[in-house]
Amino acid sequence: MDVERCGLILNVANFDACVSFYRTVFGLNELFSKVNGDFRLTCLEFGSAYLMIETGGVASAEEKTSAQSPTILRFNVADIQEAFDAIRKQDSKARLIRNDWGTIVRCTDPDGNPISIRESAGFVPS
Repeated sequence: MDVERCGLILNVANFDACVSFYRTVFGLNELFSKVNGDFRLTCLEFGSAYLMIETGGVASAEEKTSAQSPTILRFNVADIQEAFDAIRKQDSKARLIRNDWGTIVRCTDPDGNPISIRESAGFVPS
């Protein structure tokens, strides 16, 4: 199989708020949008992949548990403090977590989907 591109589909309840969040906070550019009756989707660039945000999800006021959302979106950044300062404007519950393997910001999108932002320094893929 020759995979040409990969992506993630994220079903959300708060469609407009989630699209705005990923476009504004992470600067993801829109590839395209579609509407079919009550169904809506927006596809955003996600590095060399894509993040497709679609209606039909369930929101939570708190961070979703692993059972509610078994996937965590990960963004790597050069300046973790800058990322933390920026995300706190959107998510006052965001937290900076220092580990022996690196530092992350843990936050959520408007639907309560968990997000991890990691400093790129020290990240060595296997």
